[in-house]
Amino acid sequence: MIKYVYSFKEGNKEMRNLLGGKGANLAEMVGIGLPVPDGFIVTTEACNKYYEDNKVISEEVKDQVFEYLEKLEQATGKKLGDTNNPLLVSVRSGSRASMPGMMDTVLNLGLNDEVVEGFAQATGNPRFTYDSYRRFIQMFADVVKGYPKSSFERLLDEIKESKGIKNDTDLTADDMKEVVSKFENVYKELSGVDFPQDPKEQLIEAITAVFRSWMNERAIIYRKMNDIPANWGTAVNIQEMVYGNRGDDCGTGVAFTRNPSTGENKLYGEYLINAQGEDVVAGIRTPQPISTLEEIMPDIYNQFSTIAKKLENHYKDMQDMEFTIESGKLFMLQTRNGKRTAQAALKIAVDMVNEGMISKEEAILKVEPKQLDQLLHPAFDPVSLNKALVIAEGLAASPGAANGKIYFNAEDVSNAKARGEKPILVRLETSPEDIQGMNDAQGILTLRGGMTSHAAVVARGMGRCCVSGCGTLRIDEENKTLKTEDGKVFKEGDSISLDGSTGKVYGEEIKTVEPEISGDFEIFMGWVDAVRKLKIRTNADTPKDAKQARAFGAEGIGLCRTEHMFFEEDRIFNFRKMITAETEEKRRAALDKILPFQREDFEKIFETMEGYPVVIRYLDPPLHEFLPHTNEEIHPLADSLGVSFESLKNRVESLKEFNPMMGHRGCRLAVTYPEIAEMQTRAVIEAAITVNKKGVNISPEIMIPLTCDVKELKYVKDIVCKTADEIIQNSNVDLKYHVGTMIEIPRATLLADEIAKEAEFFSFGTNDLTQMAYGFSRDDASKFLDEYYKKQIFESDPFEKLDQHGVGKLIEMAVLKGREARPDIHLGICGEHGGEPSSVEFCHRIGLDYVSCSPYRVPLARLAAAQAVIKAKQVK
Repeated sequence: MIKYVYSFKEGNKEMRNLLGGKGANLAEMVGIGLPVPDGFIVTTEACNKYYEDNKVISEEVKDQVFEYLEKLEQATGKKLGDTNNPLLVSVRSGSRASMPGMMDTVLNLGLNDEVVEGFAQATGNPRFTYDSYRRFIQMFADVVKGYPKSSFERLLDEIKESKGIKNDTDLTADDMKEVVSKFENVYKELSGVDFPQDPKEQLIEAITAVFRSWMNERAIIYRKMNDIPANWGTAVNIQEMVYGNRGDDCGTGVAFTRNPSTGENKLYGEYLINAQGEDVVAGIRTPQPISTLEEIMPDIYNQFSTIAKKLENHYKDMQDMEFTIESGKLFMLQTRNGKRTAQAALKIAVDMVNEGMISKEEAILKVEPKQLDQLLHPAFDPVSLNKALVIAEGLAASPGAANGKIYFNAEDVSNAKARGEKPILVRLETSPEDIQGMNDAQGILTLRGGMTSHAAVVARGMGRCCVSGCGTLRIDEENKTLKTEDGKVFKEGDSISLDGSTGKVYGEEIKTVEPEISGDFEIFMGWVDAVRKLKIRTNADTPKDAKQARAFGAEGIGLCRTEHMFFEEDRIFNFRKMITAETEEKRRAALDKILPFQREDFEKIFETMEGYPVVIRYLDPPLHEFLPHTNEEIHPLADSLGVSFESLKNRVESLKEFNPMMGHRGCRLAVTYPEIAEMQTRAVIEAAITVNKKGVNISPEIMIPLTCDVKELKYVKDIVCKTADEIIQNSNVDLKYHVGTMIEIPRATLLADEIAKEAEFFSFGTNDLTQMAYGFSRDDASKFLDEYYKKQIFESDPFEKLDQHGVGKLIEMAVLKGREARPDIHLGICGEHGGEPSSVEFCHRIGLDYVSCSPYRVPLARLAAAQAVIKAKQVK
């Protein structure tokens, strides 16, 4: 019989794959003697079985749940459904990877109309018990049944308003009884049946709801963003309730062992007196800083501080902890490795090494590669910032600078981003349903919530700038307006700026400046570079991009796309003359005018790279991309060519293709028009000779794109070599150059051994290779891929994350075949996958020499390459 349920005493932190992160850590805390309310865990395997059984919890799983429920009743001396001494439990999700706010939680389960009355008499505190019951009804309706919680929140607000009360805590016991009665009526109106009174029925429905939440939309989006496989499933944690809402000697809070925004080694967090945990996370009431707990409950504060240090030393990482104080007694409800900003991650990693807590290699694994994006993007220009008007100030929930147009719901933010705008999400408070909009926003502004609210935690994890708890602002979500304390109104589409490092909100768009990298970043990246084996190059077509990439540590250019050099106005005209010319003589005349521009571009790039390798890809895109599209563009071109408007228009039409991405492009252009390859070779070689005379010492790498056959490559290579050798000989210099090819057609991977005989290097163009392997147009696939994610056909976009199972096998085969034929062949990739962490790890594993990515992803790729080395050691 498969074991689907474990008690906390049966688990430990090494069992996170089976028990989920939350369950494994609860078990671990029990094992090291911390005060943890007792409970049991329904495993991730039970979740997967639920989906295998068509979303039904099997009798086998139910039997084990009730068996462990009975054990919990015996251990606590309480009984589920008992009116005198009831066992009440929380039901929480717990994937093996932390997914804050993405799945569901139910508190106070076990209450019903009879139990609440008996519990009120037993505790002598009817206000507390009816407060707990109204919370349970609302949570059950929302989480288990999917009814809108706004129906209940609106009713509660109406009751408070009718009694002239602002806070929930001001409601009396009789008020709470009224709330419960009205909540039950709302539930019946929504469901058609009475609120369930059988606690065991409540329990199974709640477990089902947690399993179901694994596949809710926000969880799917979060998994896709964070590379979490769907088949991991979620565990369910059933735990005895402890109450922070029984009175003024009770409370609840969330804390971190170090500051998750700055990394400062100081206890950081918030708490609320007389509240339940959801109140802190939801941001409904503004909590107090954890430091003030020392004044109110010094013994509890000291005990908690000791536990926090113990947990950090035990896990050797910054911890995110949830706790409850019930009647002056502290209970730990959760610990996990805390989400943190990039700045904090670097500081914590470096500090922990300096403190002797972890090794440098362990420190390298503490920083997520994607987090480095947060450090590498612009901040506000100090001069512009000093002149800007502050319209409000909230909490500095997640650092960074954001400017853009305001929108008041997630859908509008996503639509604005799709239009090319820079949207800022403004909400009273965010909820997990806002996940897509938060990801699409430049920054997030909330009027409610603290430093550990949903908005703050999720924004820090995403690297989004966030200002929360900005209570002086007033929002009208229906009319989509934001009003400041002095009465100024901002409408949808108006511009503001957010400073997530100070919490300030500005009523205008503030200029930004490029970031400066130093301090902990340089120390950390020094450790990274000492470990990694892969070289990291960049994709750069201009000296500006090349310079930026070098500043971020690029060790060469892996892809210089020469076609991007033709689009400037003074060049595109001559290039169009070349394309539309009907004789070789006219084509060469046009190319002669382009040559000086191209040569000058290469000289600047070579000089910027200071002797580092530069791979120059010859003209690749279909010619239709360069053609004139309007009559206004065709007329002057016809005059210049000395042909009629009609004949040129017909020529333009004749060059258009039905499927241009698989048409007349890449090396096929050089086969048809050898003079193009000759001109580009002349520009490359002459530029290299010029800069080498200045002491740069460049050996250009010429890449022939879209090769599918060795004879095709040889034909173009012969043109390149003949032209290059003549120039070198006539210049009386010694210049080395290399000729290779871009492997981006599946046929080329199959024939890599043959192609390697003519190619000194392969660079895998994974964008086109993915496109052709799947038969997807990368420009159109987004129109249908969302359905593939929803229906669990795909878990990630193959154009963002390399498909190791399919496309990866083609690459691996080409690597083996290429090295068989030419042992000294140089191998790399230059698609955007070169900056995606799991793809970089794959490239290390199959033995590539380098990856190439956009300039701002260079540090990310450096870190991913180092982590690949360390992970490979751990596997061994």
